[in-house]
Amino acid sequence: MPNFPVIFLMGPTASGKTDTALYLADHFPCHLISCDSALIYQDMDIGTAKPSKEILTSYPHALVDILSPMERYSAEQFRQDARAEIEKARVLGKMPIIVGGTFLYMKSLIEGISPIPEVKAEVREAVIARHHAEGIEPLYKELQRLDPVSAERLAPADTQRILRALEVVLSSGQTLNDFWKMPPKEALEYPYLKFALTYQDIQRANQSMEKRFHQMIDDGFIAEVEYLKAKYPELNGDYPSQRAVGYRQIWDYLDGLMTKDEAIERAIIATRQYAKRQRTWLRSEENVTLVSVESSDHHVAIYNTITQQI
Repeated sequence: MPNFPVIFLMGPTASGKTDTALYLADHFPCHLISCDSALIYQDMDIGTAKPSKEILTSYPHALVDILSPMERYSAEQFRQDARAEIEKARVLGKMPIIVGGTFLYMKSLIEGISPIPEVKAEVREAVIARHHAEGIEPLYKELQRLDPVSAERLAPADTQRILRALEVVLSSGQTLNDFWKMPPKEALEYPYLKFALTYQDIQRANQSMEKRFHQMIDDGFIAEVEYLKAKYPELNGDYPSQRAVGYRQIWDYLDGLMTKDEAIERAIIATRQYAKRQRTWLRSEENVTLVSVESSDHHVAIYNTITQQI
């Protein structure tokens, strides 16, 4: 029985990560493990571009549909869950494939994670209430005062990360940077290979993202958010699940804060910005094999590289 390495399959939005994972699953005994901070949530299928029920039945993915949209999930929780799934794969004699675009989760699994304590519930609730009442600008200014290093690193509109950095410093009295300087916990002990799906034609990729988002609208994305609002009355746009690209904009449309066309346009812009951040992250990755999806045989190239290692 081969001792398979752990495979990390990463790439920006709309780079074909799922198709590549399915190709590998057709050629190796695989255990697919999703690494996506949106796919973990139930009842969020269209806006997250979640693989279809048919695909998930034929190609099961661990860590998909594991939480209610009301729940929170962290990189540390992912690290623990993914390690358990890797162990399960090894017991079954299968190759673990970590597939997704949430690179912070992958980093936490590979390198371990800095020991950031759990944010106090009352602090988180207070920050969320202030954001709802005041908007992000005054909170960003407070972060500049309390944690200038994080504020400098973040864009003024990067709501999710601003709230996270502010919660940490208000709850613990220490900044994120203070914790990142501490030794991380439990790096991955198994051999691994990292593949990054890349493309050079940014304009074509942006057009693909725009087309895909319009298809989501046609497939019922707005109705999906309406269903979330009805099923989870306490849910709102400040919950982590609803900060996923596209959801917040549709929430704003349904709350009467913008027109449908404005929401669609802003969601498409947000998608492109997210993909740009992913591409920037990938440029800083070390020990990664870059694979151009513009090559017709890129799946075969990944297959051959893995085969040479086992």
